[in-house]
Formats: sequence, structure tokens, C-alpha cells
Amino acid sequence: MHTPGSPDALLTSPLHEAHVALGATMAPFGGWEMPISYAGGGVVAEHTAVREAVGVFDVSHLGKATVTGPGAAGFVNRCLTADLRKIGPGKAQYTLCCDESGGVIDDLIAYVVSDDEVFLVPNAANTAAVVAVLQAAAPDGIEVVGRHREFGVIAVQGPRSAELVAAVGLPTDLDYMGWADGTYDGLPVRVCRTGYTGEHGYELLPAWDVSLPLWNALLEKAADLGGRAAGLGARDTLRTEMGYPLHGQDLGPDISPVQARASWAVGWKKDEFFGRTALLAERENGPVRTLWGLLALGRGVIRPHMSVVDAAGTAIGETTSGTFSPTLQQGIGLALLDTVAGLTEGDEIAVDVRGRSLPVRVVKPPFVPSHVR
Repeated sequence: MHTPGSPDALLTSPLHEAHVALGATMAPFGGWEMPISYAGGGVVAEHTAVREAVGVFDVSHLGKATVTGPGAAGFVNRCLTADLRKIGPGKAQYTLCCDESGGVIDDLIAYVVSDDEVFLVPNAANTAAVVAVLQAAAPDGIEVVGRHREFGVIAVQGPRSAELVAAVGLPTDLDYMGWADGTYDGLPVRVCRTGYTGEHGYELLPAWDVSLPLWNALLEKAADLGGRAAGLGARDTLRTEMGYPLHGQDLGPDISPVQARASWAVGWKKDEFFGRTALLAERENGPVRTLWGLLALGRGVIRPHMSVVDAAGTAIGETTSGTFSPTLQQGIGLALLDTVAGLTEGDEIAVDVRGRSLPVRVVKPPFVPSHVR
């Protein structure tokens, strides 16, 4: 039991009371108490709503931070992996904050506001670490500030997401990874055309105090579109179907972007970013292990930290993520597999599921088609 004010007390989102009223199953996640699924539906129904219509997620646990001051965008570009010079104001970019060994402190989204302001959305549990390393590197005149209690975050995802966002008066005519500022009930809402589901979608960053009325308006209008509230359980099944990494499982301090097939998020031609020397060496020499997708060929559900073996029964790696795919009606997973195993797409190997050998096929994600663009 977490006692309010105690060191281990869970944070709550601005929508907490709404989740309780909807009969949500709540659980700790990244230091926050967040909804896993809702009464009257469950993970599969919520997952299906996102694939076929629209789902509305509370992801207010995501971090928020600003980097401001003369040349702030250039400073961020010298720290994080992706090349901010490829985008400008009104655009956002997926990027990584690495340590000097090439491990991933966090993966995050950077919004370019101007040459002198960048808005960052890290993962909940890693926000303090990202802010700390940027503050330590910041020159005089650059200020890095965490702002997690100033904004909520609501993800609207699915083929009817544009209809829903437009129905509450917010901008939708955005390129992929484009963003714009709007208002709801007279208060600011930042809208970005991105998400973590593989569907057309938006992430809304309302002022903390407007988050609840905006959530209620979205859910009221979603019902007419075949949509519903969706929790973090569906968020996980949706992102696993896409092969999107989860920090702490598929990316982390001991899992580099080269190993995790995230090299596309590294600006290799840049002169400077955290971990550059180590990552260049790893890319040149080749990673000792690589993230692959696994498609179950029999009955069974893949979970993290299961041993993966080759046809001869030799251990060649470990699973990092896994679930039952509601779309495919099959078990799917991600695994870090030894490069020396020489695997190629289509190979059949096996996962040890509690002492039972589950045959799987090696694939490159996504497991289902992407509709993000």
C-alpha cells in the first residue's frame, strides 16, 4: 500500500478520478498509478477499437521537459542521437539519449519550437535521468527544466482518430511527426501526429487543468465513432505487434540502438552526440546480438526473459517482450539473439515456455501492417 506523501507514493494523472469512475483496473507503471484496462471491454476490445476505429489513452505518465536559451536546439542536437537539423519548428523527432558506452538512457520525442526552445517527452521513469544528464552538459544560458505536472498527455489512435480530434476543435491537418498548438476550453493543447500503435494517430498535450474536460469530451464523441477508452494493456499489445521497443525491455543501458535495430534514429554523420564513439565502433564491428521478431507456430504466449534455442537446443538468446496478438490470434515476441547464430528471416527456432518448447519463426517486425503515415 502506498501512503500519500511517502517516498514510494505513486503519482496520479489528472484523469485519475475518471479512470476510477470507468471501472479501470489500475496498476503501478513508471512510478505512476495508471489504467491497464477498463470495465466492460478489456484489453482485446480496446486493442480492436484502435485497429478498427479509435482508442483514447491516458499517457500522462510520460515525462515533459523544456530546453530553452540561445541555441537550445543546437545544444540538444549535440546531446541526443537523431539529427535535429533535418527538421524545423513545428516538427518532432524520435531520438535517443545514450550514455558514453552506447547504452540507451531513454528514447524520447523532441519537439522543435524554435532555435531557442525544444520540448522533450521522455518515458516516465527516465525523465529525471534525462533532465539530469542534459543539465550536467548544458552551457551557461541553457536551462533544462522538468515539467511533468504542467501537462497531461492523451493519445488518440486509430483510423478514425482525425475525426475525433477535429470533433473537439483541435488541428488535425498535420504531416507525420508534425505538431501544432491549439486550444480547448480556452487553454492550450499541443497536438502531434504521432503515436505508439502503428495506426494514424495523435498525441495531445493539454495544460494539466484542461486534461479532464478534454478527456471527457473525447470519450463522449468517441462512442459515436465506435471508439472507447484504452489502457496500457492494449497499448502494449499494439506496440508489440508493430515491433516498437519498450525502454527497459527492448532498449536500455545494456541494449544499444545498434542491437535494437534503432540505428535509423542515429545521426551517424553528426560530429557529436552522447555515446557516439562507442556506437560508431559497434556499428563498424557489428553487434554481438540483434533484436528479432518471433512468431509462435504453436499454442503458447511468449513473455520476457524466456530462453531462445536453435534447432540443436543450444541457447542463442533471450526474449525481451512478448504477448498474444489479438490481430493475428498468435503469440508474438521480440528477442535479442546472438549474431553468431547466423539467423535469417524465416528460420525456425524455439522458445522455452516454462519447460515446454514452443516453435517460433524468426521475422522482422512489424507483425501487422503499419498505417502511421
